[in-house]
Formats: sequence, C-alpha cells, structure tokens
Amino acid sequence: MNSQFFSKHFARILGIAGLLPFILMTLAAWVVPLENQAILVRSQIGYGIAVLAFLGGIHWGGALSANLPVAQTKKALGWGVLPSFIAFTALPVDPGLAFAVLTIGFGVSYQIDKHLYQWYKMPEWMLRLRFKLTCIVVVALLLTFL
Repeated sequence: MNSQFFSKHFARILGIAGLLPFILMTLAAWVVPLENQAILVRSQIGYGIAVLAFLGGIHWGGALSANLPVAQTKKALGWGVLPSFIAFTALPVDPGLAFAVLTIGFGVSYQIDKHLYQWYKMPEWMLRLRFKLTCIVVVALLLTFL
C-alpha cells in the first residue's frame, strides 16, 4: 500500500473519530432532560479546549521537522502555544462565552493554519481535511450552545 494513501486514509479515520465526542455530545444535549444538560455542556467545552490546544501542538511538530528560516520557526512555535491560551480562556467563563471563545478559536486557528501548513509543506489534502473537521466542530459547538 502506498504510504501517502495510507497516511491520508488513516488521518481521515482519526479525524472523524475525533469528531465523535463533539457530535455525540451535541446530539445528547438536544435529547437529554434539562437537568442533565449541564454535564454535557461542560464536557463539550472541556473537549473543545483539549482539541483546540492539540491543534497548536501540530505547529511545534511542523516547525521542528521542517527546515524553516529562524524567523518562520519562531512564528510557528509562537503560534503553536496560542491555541492553548485561547482555549484556556474558555475554562473559567460562562458557558455561552466559552462556546464563543472556542468557536472563534477554531476559526482563527484554521485561518492561521492555511498559511503555516504551506511552510511545513503539508499535503493539500491535509488542509482540506482540516477545513471539513473545523466546520463540523464549529457547527457542533453552535448547536450545543443553542
């Protein structure tokens, strides 16, 4: 099997698997009794925080494995920690604000990634996958908030 095909296929499978908690908690938030929704909301926020922080970590791997100029390496590593900080700000606030922070954080993260992924010479399919996953995450967060 072609290793590029395997990587693409496996990344897609893992990306979809990573969506499952978002999707399941969103669906559950719409069907469980009101008194049980608070735990789902907190869980959705917690998972969103973890995933957004993970997206920043991708830049450390990309920057350290690519042969970038020093200035680009500094920018990539610097950006790599910002999603964690953005995600962390969603922790101590009201759930409505937390969902807003996470939704904006995922959107901004994707916009930055569109530029930085080129530096790491990531394959084009990765950015397309990233876009689809981000859209589903944002919709799940918004539907849970509603």
